[in-house]
Amino acid sequence: MNQYHPFPHSDSNAAAPSATNPLQSSYSGPKIIIDSAVIRRQAKRFAKAMPRVQAHYAVKANPHPEVLRTLHNCGVNFEIASLKELEMLLALGVDPKSVFFSNPFKGPQHLNFAVENGVQWYVVDCIEEMEKVLAVKPDASLYLRLYTTNKGSLWPLSSKFGAATDEVMPILKRAVELKADLAGVTFHVGSQCTNTENWQTGIRESKACFETMKEMGLKPRLLNLGGGYPMQPSDIIENPTKQQLAPSIEAIAEVINAELADLPEDIQVIAEPGRYMVAEAGRIICQVIGTTKRGDDRWAYVDAGFYHGLMELTDAFDTAVTSNHSDEDEQALWTFGGPTCDSIDVFGKGVDGKGTPLSAKLQTGDFITLHNTGAYVHACGTEFNGFEPLEVVVI
Repeated sequence: MNQYHPFPHSDSNAAAPSATNPLQSSYSGPKIIIDSAVIRRQAKRFAKAMPRVQAHYAVKANPHPEVLRTLHNCGVNFEIASLKELEMLLALGVDPKSVFFSNPFKGPQHLNFAVENGVQWYVVDCIEEMEKVLAVKPDASLYLRLYTTNKGSLWPLSSKFGAATDEVMPILKRAVELKADLAGVTFHVGSQCTNTENWQTGIRESKACFETMKEMGLKPRLLNLGGGYPMQPSDIIENPTKQQLAPSIEAIAEVINAELADLPEDIQVIAEPGRYMVAEAGRIICQVIGTTKRGDDRWAYVDAGFYHGLMELTDAFDTAVTSNHSDEDEQALWTFGGPTCDSIDVFGKGVDGKGTPLSAKLQTGDFITLHNTGAYVHACGTEFNGFEPLEVVVI
């Protein structure tokens, strides 16, 4: 697979464009390049690591139709949070019965559309949501989202969703009263989770909940391991800049498979990987539109930024950045400003807040590549300040 290389200078980290490269034409604006071969690799690797677990891709991570098509062709199923996500899957011919609606709070229009189009499985984490779903679809199959620790995740989610320990029993009792098909349990370890013990804790709490459910006459048959599976940037970029360390999918699988060993075979096991499937497949090509110094700090202003979907780069998430200059150049620490007039449109400060190391020769007209940006970028881009979203090119 050829790499996109718009740079006017030599670069040891990227191959020169060939006659078959679809992006060989002159630069026309910032692009996100999605490598479908990497997506296929990730899907295969996930399945090999956890053969009992059926992957249901979290559409929110990157809903581009070609991304969804690639995963569908790999035998991956899907989980959704909205009407629009379901519409995209239906357009691809995905069986709605294989789709899981994992948004704990579903708007009436979204819920009605899912029911009308044959979605069977819905998550709940409180009595009110369970009653709302059952009012529309009395025969819905439900799975209960439990609170679990998000320690070690870059973006914790447990403060917003998940039934606490003292909330579980009232939900189960109400399910029995309503004769609901509350048949599963799920949890979420937090986004970009680096702590494998979170999966261990979540599975053990789920198995304990199964026992209580059975004692109450419910019939559990689904364990949903949720999302949070982290990307490993070193898989894509040789000698990347400083990264948030993350366990491999094989290391996570070792913990999960051990916990699943005593789970009855009639329990279906699924998971909802998003970032893991697509992050490493993406890279953004953008251009330096100006440079300056602010005190002792070097700034490079580029034509892609926060409102192009790079909001994660404003946090401690420190992705690999390369330029068209040689790695052997004298290095300097750079902070990047996006093209809009908003002061939040800044990234690249790094975990330590000092900046991103790149060639000290960086100047207007140069190009930089932001690696591992296949997740939560395309989906979050806007037209703020009149700047068009990133062009998406799937290769």
